Amino acid sequence: MLEKLFKLKQQGTTPRTEVISGVTTFMTMAYIIFVQPVFMSAAGMDFGAVMVATCISSAIATLLMGFLANYPIALAPAMGHNAFFTYAVCIGMGVPWQTALGAVFISGTLFIILSFFGFREKIINAIPRSLKNAIAVGIGLFIAFIGFQHAGLVKSDPNTFVTLGNLGSAPVLLAIFGIFLIAILMALKIKGALLIGIIVTALIGIPSGIVKYYGIISTPPSLAPTFFKLDVIGAFNMGLLSVIFIFFFLDLFDTIGTLIGVSEQAGFMVNGKLPRARQALFSDAVGTVSGALLGTSTVTSYIESSAGVASGGRTGLSNLVTAVLFILSIVFYPLAKMIGGGYNGLYPVTAPALIIVGSIMLANVTKIKWEDITESIPAFLTLIIMPFTYSITDGIAIGFISYVILKLVTRKGKEVHPLLYIFSCLFILRYVVMFLPN
Repeated sequence: MLEKLFKLKQQGTTPRTEVISGVTTFMTMAYIIFVQPVFMSAAGMDFGAVMVATCISSAIATLLMGFLANYPIALAPAMGHNAFFTYAVCIGMGVPWQTALGAVFISGTLFIILSFFGFREKIINAIPRSLKNAIAVGIGLFIAFIGFQHAGLVKSDPNTFVTLGNLGSAPVLLAIFGIFLIAILMALKIKGALLIGIIVTALIGIPSGIVKYYGIISTPPSLAPTFFKLDVIGAFNMGLLSVIFIFFFLDLFDTIGTLIGVSEQAGFMVNGKLPRARQALFSDAVGTVSGALLGTSTVTSYIESSAGVASGGRTGLSNLVTAVLFILSIVFYPLAKMIGGGYNGLYPVTAPALIIVGSIMLANVTKIKWEDITESIPAFLTLIIMPFTYSITDGIAIGFISYVILKLVTRKGKEVHPLLYIFSCLFILRYVVMFLPN
């Protein structure tokens, strides 16, 4: 049955490897179960209901990705999108959270419609190989940077923006232990090194109080406060077309960036194209719609899936495992909180996996045409801007714009796909609107 559904032998994997991959992916992204309610409750939403909505919508989208596209790429509410939802739309513009959910629903519905026409997969195929590899490297740097932050190895500084964290603090030391443990296990070619590292690090953190044991099972919070509370009509009546467009725009390029990054790492790309891209993008769109109905912000493909891929995951069976764990998290809330929960704003248990995976994804840098300036400069800008701006979308935007400009001035405009011209113009317009004085 599993072989028929997921074609394990064809992908050179085994059920055991896929299970390890699915658990590993879940462990590295479990923090969203607890971080998402923090963001959304700041907009006035019920904390417990958002937690349940996050788990269910993540499971739905992750299952669809696994069964329809057969990729080990999990989905969940996107970091960054939740901040835009809360602080820019609800707090900044004074929009009720119900209406903001309506805007998310509309953007997701638009995605579903476009998925049937293959619009988003055409964009993936239009991106040149150098930029695709740069996106993978940039995301690797980005998640490594997030890992360093979660570990407390770097912190903000008013003079230099970032600086070295407190290496003498207990959570930082625990994270450092986790990094070296995973690195050693991988160097020894031990299967499931990332998962073993996460579990051992968590167990060591319990006696010191860094990792708290909350129990095993608890009664799930009620979903009623957010279930079907979205206001779609209000999203139109309040003139939120620009907000809908931004939700659409952010999801489009975050998803494309993540799919390309993880797919390049896993070797899914064929001649620069992603097979079953339409199914993958459809799964993402349905996730966003279901998330809005349940009570959470935009659901998108998660770059943390690269941790599972690094553990050997190659099929949708990995996603099945991840989805089940998301559902179980509703009941096993205390246990999931022990692994994915933070300690004074840090995540020393899962941070090491993000750092190690980031290092693995840098391998794609060798596939960039560094000898061709029209390819290398846009690639460099793409990969460096992602971590520096904390935005996958901005990295892609600057990469697109610079690629088009350099190709045009060197009379190589015919090498550029027409869609790149269109989106470069849209990106430029976005920045003009964002930064033009009122």
